[in-house]
Amino acid sequence: MPDSNSVLIVTDIQNDFLPGGALAVTDGDAIVPLVNDLARRFANVVITQDWHPAGHISFASSHPGRSAFETIDLRYGPQVLWPDHCIQGSQGAALAAGLDIPHAQLIIRKGYHAHTDSYSAFFEADRKTPTGLTGYLFERSIERVFVVGLATDFCVSWTAQDAREHGFETVMIEDACRAIDTEGSLAKAIAVMDRAGVRRVHSASVAR
Repeated sequence: MPDSNSVLIVTDIQNDFLPGGALAVTDGDAIVPLVNDLARRFANVVITQDWHPAGHISFASSHPGRSAFETIDLRYGPQVLWPDHCIQGSQGAALAAGLDIPHAQLIIRKGYHAHTDSYSAFFEADRKTPTGLTGYLFERSIERVFVVGLATDFCVSWTAQDAREHGFETVMIEDACRAIDTEGSLAKAIAVMDRAGVRRVHSASVAR
């Protein structure tokens, strides 16, 4: 049950992740009405936004001879290479037009360092560089984190894992997420979240 110590993190519902976008997630647009409905059940909402400079290190175009969805090793570990997406200030990086959460208090932009990717709302992919979200939630006396958005197997999963790492009770609302699922990434993400103690629920179980 959401209360004053709960927060909903709405992850990366941006044009480039919707049908027709540069890195479209199948049925990504289908969750928007549900996310809007869920958000109205929460007093506290944080939105995340992928926000890459042109030529970002996670783009396949930045690595001659490489293709999108290949995995390479970078200084901070394995990196899936993506099509160019969510470039700062572009229409693709904009939040989905149908997203209607006027009471959201904070937008966390991530992935803006040219040489480090960032899936999680809490840490960049080096697992060391914080976004500042942890301190914000602690200052707000948040104890429970609910996560929705795109994509289940990357930004949603990493955000949920890091929320647990920081000691928050963490819930992923499964039907309010969609996955990319490249090379078994969804099954792997679910397994990791289960081991971390992330609860997975249906939106119907989140009280109005």
